[in-house]
Amino acid sequence: MTAGISCLPGSSHAMLSLCNQSFDVLNIAIAEPGPEDYVTRGWWRVAPNQCATLLRDPLEAREYFVFAADVFGNEALPGVTPMCVGTREFKIESQQDCLIRGFLDARFYEVDPQGQPSWTVFVQPRP
Repeated sequence: MTAGISCLPGSSHAMLSLCNQSFDVLNIAIAEPGPEDYVTRGWWRVAPNQCATLLRDPLEAREYFVFAADVFGNEALPGVTPMCVGTREFKIESQQDCLIRGFLDARFYEVDPQGQPSWTVFVQPRP
């Protein structure tokens, strides 16, 4: 199970990435601002000691959201913002009434890139 996180500005390439420093394979979903509501997308599978690029464009919004869970469904980031996810590959453009529409409700972790065009989220093992 993982719990620790840290975030750092990224390299010269514009993107949002996640590095899994835990001992578990993680399933990752993201949320980014859309025209009317946040758009959630997933899944990325990130092995221990590996990184994945979640967004390749420069980060222009004030906030993005990330959901991470191990293969048993245990959350790996301390998320508090409810958004919709699917059980398979998904793109969901409205975050209202997740369960009624056949999606799952997940708690996403807020990422503030602090005006940087790139940002990396590190998921660390629990001490």
